[in-house]
Amino acid sequence: MKIYTKAGDKGNTSLVGGKRVSKAHPRVMAYGDLDELISCIGLIRCHSAEADSQLRRIQVHLMNVSAHLASEGESAKLKPLDDEEISFLESQIDRMTGEIPPQTAFILPGKPAVSSLCHIARTVCRRAERSAVQIEDRDEQDEKALAYINRLSDYLFTLARYLCWKQGCEDDFWLP
Repeated sequence: MKIYTKAGDKGNTSLVGGKRVSKAHPRVMAYGDLDELISCIGLIRCHSAEADSQLRRIQVHLMNVSAHLASEGESAKLKPLDDEEISFLESQIDRMTGEIPPQTAFILPGKPAVSSLCHIARTVCRRAERSAVQIEDRDEQDEKALAYINRLSDYLFTLARYLCWKQGCEDDFWLP
């Protein structure tokens, strides 16, 4: 199978189900941002053996979230999004927050590098959320996707602080 099809040479692509839309369509923008996020998380995995299995689980779920955002309406081929994955993120946020010092101000990303990578992923996640919000014909699965993406940015922020603390660094607080 060839990697190129030439079908998108004029700026269009297919959603799940075959409908052709512009590559600037809100659904395409949202799942494109998630694709970037999945790659960012892969880079974090390269630098954090401790979080590797959690991050892989998140990447797998993000692929499912992406597929739903690439679909208009129900698709029998897609596994329904599950609130269990949001609960997983919340439990990890609570666990990590319980171990790190309290946050007393806004944080400037910095050392260690893996912490800054988490902050980069967090900002890409927030962009993906802004893109997904622009989808006007959202269904129940899209709403679940939005909730997951929102919680994931909180997880990535907490992971950045947690990995910073685990490596013996202090948060770099921004104090105006």
